[in-house]
Amino acid sequence: ADVGSLKQVLSGVKTRGILGEVQLGAILEQILAPGQYAENVATVPGSANRVEFAIKMPGQNGNIWLPIDAKFPGDTYAHLQAALERGDAAAAAAMRKALQSVLRQEAKDIHDKYIEVPYTTSFGILFLPFEGLYAEVVSSGITEVLQRDYQITVAGPSTMAALLNALQMGFRTLAIQKRSGEVWTILGAVKTEFEKFGVGLQQMQRHLNQTGSDLEELIGPRSRAITRKLESVQQLDPDAAADLLGIEEKSFSV
Repeated sequence: ADVGSLKQVLSGVKTRGILGEVQLGAILEQILAPGQYAENVATVPGSANRVEFAIKMPGQNGNIWLPIDAKFPGDTYAHLQAALERGDAAAAAAMRKALQSVLRQEAKDIHDKYIEVPYTTSFGILFLPFEGLYAEVVSSGITEVLQRDYQITVAGPSTMAALLNALQMGFRTLAIQKRSGEVWTILGAVKTEFEKFGVGLQQMQRHLNQTGSDLEELIGPRSRAITRKLESVQQLDPDAAADLLGIEEKSFSV
């Protein structure tokens, strides 16, 4: 309802965590399809630990998980901001060191609980829900340390969206590759059937040619021979011929 209420919400560790989780879920929902990620996932088989969100990634033997956990060290960050506002350099340096210590522990927690190759990727993502907090963490240089020591990548709202868009493009490329493989298989089947069709056409053409030859033999030499033999026979009147053969004579008008 007001700024005071927001501060009250952010003062609680649990409510801060829920806020980060909700924001992370909203970003995932906007960019990825429902089947591309899941919530509260036990990424390590047999473990009771469940990460807030995990993205399905293609692996050699099926899908694997990319764990993403939202963290919000709000108290430490608030003390740092207060020290900066007071101009207390010593207190600000102490709070930066404390913030780095908290992030180290959070990164270790994500690594130990949720990363287990080959069931997951070899790295995870620590999501910070506010750009100011993310900028402070990046400027401190701790992000490289977390990647090196714990294989954890830190992401803010904007970088999380950029990362998901990059993953989405990768998913589309993979889907196109799979579909192209199917198309290639279909084309191979069509080629095989077309070759069979061509063989069938050739056989039909030979049959038609043979039939034409038989007709030519029947209509040509034989009909001429019959006509020569019948030349000496006296031709009857059409009506008499029809009566003799029992054929009803019909008249045709043009």
